[in-house]
Amino acid sequence: MTDRYLKAFDTAATDFERLGEHLWKPIGRATVERTAPAPGERVLDACCGNGASAIPAAERVGDHGRVDAVDRSAAMIEDLRSRTGGLPALSAHAADVTSWPGDGYDVVQAVLGVFFFPDMTAGTEYLVSRARPGGRCGFTIWRRGAVVTAGDHLRQAVSRVTGRPAEPRPAGPVEAVNLAGDFHAWLAGRGLTDVTVTTHELSLPLTPEIAWLVVTGSGFVTALSGLDQTQVAGVREAYLDSLRRAGETELDATTLIGVGYSQGSNALVM
Repeated sequence: MTDRYLKAFDTAATDFERLGEHLWKPIGRATVERTAPAPGERVLDACCGNGASAIPAAERVGDHGRVDAVDRSAAMIEDLRSRTGGLPALSAHAADVTSWPGDGYDVVQAVLGVFFFPDMTAGTEYLVSRARPGGRCGFTIWRRGAVVTAGDHLRQAVSRVTGRPAEPRPAGPVEAVNLAGDFHAWLAGRGLTDVTVTTHELSLPLTPEIAWLVVTGSGFVTALSGLDQTQVAGVREAYLDSLRRAGETELDATTLIGVGYSQGSNALVM
């Protein structure tokens, strides 16, 4: 994760939880349903945020299991720690998971995180190497087109308020793999066997409250960096007005959940 995004997620920590009820938690739970941690197993939850997938994983492994939840955002980790005193299996760490020393995990999972790595391929391969032979690895990314509407309208709103040209939508290596077939092939290329990719359909109603939470409770908050309070209020008004004028009432938040086994297993994905 770049320093720009790290600062953004530190800033977004409060609204991250509020948005989580609508977005992060359903996606986290869906991923854990696919990686299926069992009682007593060890789990590495990478890019954990404030626990959308780490918490349900800890609930599944029980007191005799362990979940190492790792994120670079100290604010997110502090929030996670404050809410998980009743989950002794969960240990939260403010650290760079691409150099995390632990290995031999039964499950390694990363929900909406690998595309923030400076090198998405190398970072994902490192996470795969943290699993034991035959361990399950699950990675969740946005499906092509998901959440794009919010970003496009936000960039236009920032341009209207600041007078600066609208920045183009950021592109990265995830754009080449965000269809099910491409994601399947990419995960197999990372050394995983018996890969399955599940499409998790999700849409959010774009009420004014939720539409703005999508900005302030996610990486989109980077677009507000350097703006004063008056400008931020202006962006909010312009953003909501733009969505309303375009007739946008729902936000596509569909994800792809890819699960496979580290080399050495011929088991079927649950």
